[in-house]
Amino acid sequence: METAVTKTGTEDKIWGGGNEPLKVSYGKMMMWFFIVSDALTFSGFLAAYGFSRFKFIDSWPIADQVFNHFPFLHGVDAPMYYVALMTFILIFSSVTMVLAVDAGHHMKQKKVILYMFLTIIGGAIFVGSQAWEWKNFIKGEYGAVETKGGQILQFLDTDGHRVALKDIAIIDTHSDRAQHERKNGVWFYKEGTLPTYTVEEIRAGFVKNKDLLIRTQLLTEKGEKTILSREESLRRLKTDAIGVVEGANLIHNEYGTPLFANFFFFITGFHGFHVLSGVIINIIIFINVILGTYERRKNYEMVEKVGLYWHFVDLVWVFVFTFFYLV
Repeated sequence: METAVTKTGTEDKIWGGGNEPLKVSYGKMMMWFFIVSDALTFSGFLAAYGFSRFKFIDSWPIADQVFNHFPFLHGVDAPMYYVALMTFILIFSSVTMVLAVDAGHHMKQKKVILYMFLTIIGGAIFVGSQAWEWKNFIKGEYGAVETKGGQILQFLDTDGHRVALKDIAIIDTHSDRAQHERKNGVWFYKEGTLPTYTVEEIRAGFVKNKDLLIRTQLLTEKGEKTILSREESLRRLKTDAIGVVEGANLIHNEYGTPLFANFFFFITGFHGFHVLSGVIINIIIFINVILGTYERRKNYEMVEKVGLYWHFVDLVWVFVFTFFYLV
């Protein structure tokens, strides 16, 4: 006896098809998939950073001594102030995005326009601030000397304040400096831009100024950079120094190990690309809001979807800020 299988009302309730699994539209579901996959990517980057920092914990740069600049306050030591301001601006832009989404739920076009405009301004300020921070990180402010072993020697006065190379060097006007090229040296190595000063000029100025000391990149048991005595400073500068480092790049880093600069450029740059992409997408949606596209559709779901992305970008920055600047 064969039993006929028929579709029942119960089966229709279990699987009725449609484009809203878990009561979420297809577009929102895809946005969540993207956010989860991107979160795993950032997690991998931050985990690699944490592992590398733990491995070189005795020589890792101290954030307060690296990110201590503030616009228009040259020479003022303001550790973390500007980074904290950037973080506040980005979090505030997330608040305005929440208000834009809420206004969209209530079909209030003018309020959506206002809050999305504020979100775009906040994102643009953050991207510009990050570019300014990169510029200062790359250019450097004080400079340092690199040893044979690749360690960094920074210069301090007797009060513990950093001293720039320009305030130390005694420039030798009679010496000719040539840039190393493949045709006149090691075939696989080409020297980049020549540093402003030579090791000999720094050494001459250091010997003449008896109020200067050297700080190494190694940390003491108290978590502070090691400051050498005057005698030890003279010895290290005479026997170990081989080059001058100004700013940071993927090879040399005046703040400490080059690995720190590599992670900084890659992770903050990757996040900055996300913020810039978010700003561009927000501008597109903002224009559509002004044109009344979503009023005609009778919903502002697109604003909600870009809002999910924007909140994700803000949340990632909280972790980046914690890993790079606070811990």
